[in-house]
Amino acid sequence: MINHDNYIKRKATKKIRVGVIFIGGDAPITVQSMTNTDTRDVSATIEQIKRLEEAGCDIVRVAVVDNEAALAIKSIKKAIKIPLVADIHFDYRLALMCMESGVDKIRLNPGNIGDRDRVKMVADMAKERQIPIRIGVNSGSVEKHILEKYNGVTPEGMVESALGHSKILEELDFDQIAFSIKASSVPMTIAAYRLMSEKSNYPLHIGVTEAGTVYKGTVKSSVGLGCLLAEGIGDTLRVSLTGDPVEEIKAGKEILKALGIRQEGIEFVSCPTCGRCQVDLISIANEVEKKLESVEKNIKVAVMGCAVNGPGEAREADIGIAGGKGEVLLFKKGEIVRKIPQDVAADELLKEIMNL
Repeated sequence: MINHDNYIKRKATKKIRVGVIFIGGDAPITVQSMTNTDTRDVSATIEQIKRLEEAGCDIVRVAVVDNEAALAIKSIKKAIKIPLVADIHFDYRLALMCMESGVDKIRLNPGNIGDRDRVKMVADMAKERQIPIRIGVNSGSVEKHILEKYNGVTPEGMVESALGHSKILEELDFDQIAFSIKASSVPMTIAAYRLMSEKSNYPLHIGVTEAGTVYKGTVKSSVGLGCLLAEGIGDTLRVSLTGDPVEEIKAGKEILKALGIRQEGIEFVSCPTCGRCQVDLISIANEVEKKLESVEKNIKVAVMGCAVNGPGEAREADIGIAGGKGEVLLFKKGEIVRKIPQDVAADELLKEIMNL
C-alpha cells in the first residue's frame, strides 16, 4: 500500500488521556460517535455501543439529561470497552455524578453551568480523577453578547466563545481540555477550526454539526473534515449523521483512509465503469465491498472493469480483478493468476482474499 506520511504534516497539539487512549500530540486520530438511544435505557444503550465497537468506534458519547441518566453511566461503563464521554449542559451536578460513576471525559461548557464555585467543583473533581473536558461551541450556541459583537455567527465569534470557556478552567488550574467549534456550514466550520488551530494548542475534535442524512451528511462531512485533515488540523473526529450511528463510524474511517491517515483494514478501489466494460462490474463491486466490511486485513483490493486501466490498477493492489468479455482476470501482487467467469467472480475473489 502507498505510504502517505510525507503528504500531510499534522499540527502538534497537547496530548490528553481519555480512558485507555490518548488524543492530540502523537496519538492516532480517533473516530467518535454518539448514541441516539435514551441513556436511561441501559440495555439499549449498551447494545448500540457494542455495535459501534464492532464497527471500529474509538470513543463514544452519551447524552446525560437528568440524574437517572447520570447514574446509568456506571452500568454502561462496566459493559463496554471504549472510553465513555458524558454530554452535559447547564447542570454542574450531572457532571459531578457522571465523574463519580466513572465516565472518561466530560463535554461541558463551563460558562453555562453557573457561578465560579460550581465550575470549581467540576474542575477540581476532573483534575483529581484525571478526566478531560471538551468545550464544545456550535454555531447555534454562541453567547448573545458575542453574537451582538460580531453581528451574528462568525468563525471569530465561535473561537472567542470557546476560548472564553477555556479561560475559566485555566484560571482554576485545569488544562486537560479539548475544543470543538462546529457549524452546519462547511466553509464556516473550516474557517473556525483554522483560526482555533492558530490560537490554541489544545487538541481539536473536528466535525460538521447537523450535517444531514447519511448520504448528504457524509458528503458535507467528507468535504469539511477532509480539508481540515489535509491541512494537519484535527485530533479526533465525528461525522454527525441523521441515522444509525454505525454509519458515522464507517464514514469517519473512510475519510481517514482516503487521506492515508489510517491505513489499517481493507482499501477498496473500483472503477466507475464505462462503455468498454463487458461484465456486470457494479454488482460484483457492490457484493465484494459489502462482504469485505467485516474483514480485518491490511490490504488493497481492486475491482476494475476493462483492459484499459484495469490491469494497471489491479497490479498496484495486493489482489484484484480486471474485466474481460464475460469474464475477469485475477491479479495477485501484480501477476495474472487466472481467468474467472463473471458469475463467480465475486465469490472467487473473496476466497482468494481470505486465503491471503
